[in-house]
Amino acid sequence: MSRSGADLASLLLGGFRVLVGDATLELAKRGYEDVRPVHDFTMRAIAAGADNASELGRRLSVSKQAAAKTVAVLEERGYVARGPDPLDARRKRLQVTALGFEVMRVGEAVFDELRDRWKRQIGSKQLERLESDLVALVGPSPVLVERPGGIAHRLN
Repeated sequence: MSRSGADLASLLLGGFRVLVGDATLELAKRGYEDVRPVHDFTMRAIAAGADNASELGRRLSVSKQAAAKTVAVLEERGYVARGPDPLDARRKRLQVTALGFEVMRVGEAVFDELRDRWKRQIGSKQLERLESDLVALVGPSPVLVERPGGIAHRLN
């Protein structure tokens, strides 16, 4: 069966959505019903050094206002806090809290479990081949939270 490029894009997006959707449901079962994918991306960007809304917006490729709204939600839920800046007493820096790091660790464990589920469904060799093929196509680190825009662009 021949597929189009649009089919491939839909399959890749669908795979991402299935994994993220299943992870979100599993996190809710484990007591983190208020966590969404954007929250994880945001906390990872903050942990990687985006310590204010402007920098966070650049790294996530969203507006400063959108970043600030997400931060406000994460602060309210206790995943992110504002702490003093050692270089400027007037400035507050964003920091991931212990609870934020905990939910990120639990999320990583959930994704490992979901990967194991896929391995049982299609077999270890097939999953390894899928991952190897994806690395060959998109590179080993296609999404980098420490880089503005978050996408690792390949130069051809």
